[in-house]
Amino acid sequence: MNITKIVGKVFEQRVKEIELYATQAEEIQHKVLNKLLRKAENTEWGKKYDYKSIRTYDEFRKRLPIQTYDDVKPYVERLRAGEKNLIWPSEIKWFAKSSGTTSDKSKFLPVSKEALKEIHYKGGTDAVALYLHINPKSRFFSGKGLILGGSLSPNLNSKHAFVGDLSAILIKNISPAVNLIRVPSKEVALMDEWESKIEAIANNTVKANVTSISGVPSWLLVVIKRVLEKTGKKTLEEVWPNLEVFFHGGVSFTPYREQYKQLIRSSKMHYVETYNASEGYFATQNDLSDPAMLLMIDYGIFYEFIPLEDVDSENPRVYGLTEVELNKNYAMVISTCCGLWRYMIGDTVKFTSKNPYKIIITGRTKHFINAFGEEIIIDNAEKGLAKACAETGAQVLEYSAAPVFMDANAKCRHQWLIEFSKMPNSVERFAQILDDTLKAVNSDYEAKRWKDIALQPLELIVARKNLFHDWLKEKGKLGGQHKVPRLSNTRDHIEEMITLNA
Repeated sequence: MNITKIVGKVFEQRVKEIELYATQAEEIQHKVLNKLLRKAENTEWGKKYDYKSIRTYDEFRKRLPIQTYDDVKPYVERLRAGEKNLIWPSEIKWFAKSSGTTSDKSKFLPVSKEALKEIHYKGGTDAVALYLHINPKSRFFSGKGLILGGSLSPNLNSKHAFVGDLSAILIKNISPAVNLIRVPSKEVALMDEWESKIEAIANNTVKANVTSISGVPSWLLVVIKRVLEKTGKKTLEEVWPNLEVFFHGGVSFTPYREQYKQLIRSSKMHYVETYNASEGYFATQNDLSDPAMLLMIDYGIFYEFIPLEDVDSENPRVYGLTEVELNKNYAMVISTCCGLWRYMIGDTVKFTSKNPYKIIITGRTKHFINAFGEEIIIDNAEKGLAKACAETGAQVLEYSAAPVFMDANAKCRHQWLIEFSKMPNSVERFAQILDDTLKAVNSDYEAKRWKDIALQPLELIVARKNLFHDWLKEKGKLGGQHKVPRLSNTRDHIEEMITLNA
């Protein structure tokens, strides 16, 4: 008997509700905004902007300014100190720690009890619901799910409030029933020291019947390799023969796809991209043949979008969901039941469909290279790397790139530091294909590269094994939500990495 078929019936009504996204998006989002405003109208923030008198989206966007973390930070500091009813009425006891894109080393994002239920857990449940809908032969519930978690620490030495990775907050608060179908144990999942945790996870899961895995591709890859080392197996299905799906998010899967295919060769393996962050759970892939993700519009999140070219403008154009255009880069702005209001999260997205609304993540508002007017974004970089890998047989493990503003010969270029898990047949050819592809997908880069006048061909430096791991470790950023900065407009990060690479 396939227990998944029986349990799966519980999700059928939810799938029907999600199907309404295609025809009722405006009404759904209006209800979300109204619910958020009514809930928060008696908070300090709600009184400041007179939420009681706001009845339409136009009134909302005319009255409230766009926020960044630096704008929200004073409220967060007061919340962490124990004040209440500032930006959201319920008590905030959890703060998701994220490296983010602010001037601070870390930012602390409030996580309310409503957000846990109406955003994060709802997102995880819907990811499963949509997966079962598109894979009716699934045996998902016949085994357990391996879910990576971060760590927690007391908030300002309080015994009643905590800061930590969002994944750790979710595991800490998860229903006991869910703990019966997940591994590793909560104690292992919440361990502080990342390298010890890897060993414990491997020991804790190697004999389990794992049917699904969830996490950030880069960090889960470390776990998988350790599991294979401990068992002496070459592929993961030899360890977990019933493994069928990987719910991945946090970083682009493109550089890791081929590595996963080599480590998991089962024909029944599926990969589902999710868009979840410390600020919220935003989208899930609902068609395995389409890389775009379905924007989840009936959670505790109201969406707005700023055209990428307006991000640094004093008075940017801001559009509601139904006003966006297809195939245009937007910075995403959210208002949520965590008390984040018109908050620019730092990600850029592009819509591929409006019926229903589907998106792809194209980069970060701060993670790009535009030192010479070339406007290289992560989407460009991923396409270039994918083509270079395909044509040279290479596999990229990690990478980072930054501009060289001028060397001794007055030559400007981009410098790419790449750690390969499989070297290309020719490093020079890999670099050339990457450079040519960037020109093909980005007309600004192509113009700057014309006859090598403004920009010289890119420079590729091969990183030693574990360079990026060591750099993150030196920064105290192993595991959890921490990521290698892919593109930077300054040389701060790459200079440190090159020094470690010596």
